[in-house]
Amino acid sequence: MLYISGARSVADEQVRIASTKIDGIGPKKAILVRYRLGISGNIKIKELTKYQIDQIEQMIGQDHVVQWELKRGERADIERLISISCYRGIRHQDGSPLRGQRTHTNARTCRKQIRK
Repeated sequence: MLYISGARSVADEQVRIASTKIDGIGPKKAILVRYRLGISGNIKIKELTKYQIDQIEQMIGQDHVVQWELKRGERADIERLISISCYRGIRHQDGSPLRGQRTHTNARTCRKQIRK
């Protein structure tokens, strides 16, 4: 098991697929990082050198918000909504669906504590 920027990656996966497992990195950003470093598209994780892995981590850390930083930012946004008591903040607090979904028969996972 190899860890790149805190995300577990399988040794037999291609670099472009393994990089999308990192939170905050999608297919386009994975291709961009690979292209900037000059890494082939079909190379697998186990074929990378330690230097190439360090370069990937460094570039991802510099240019993109990933993993715990991304999650911390999302949590801060939710806390802000709750603190200003806007509609979405109240729905977050109650554990109800936020975007106008039906709650009478659906949204069971959101309403676990309400269910009888």
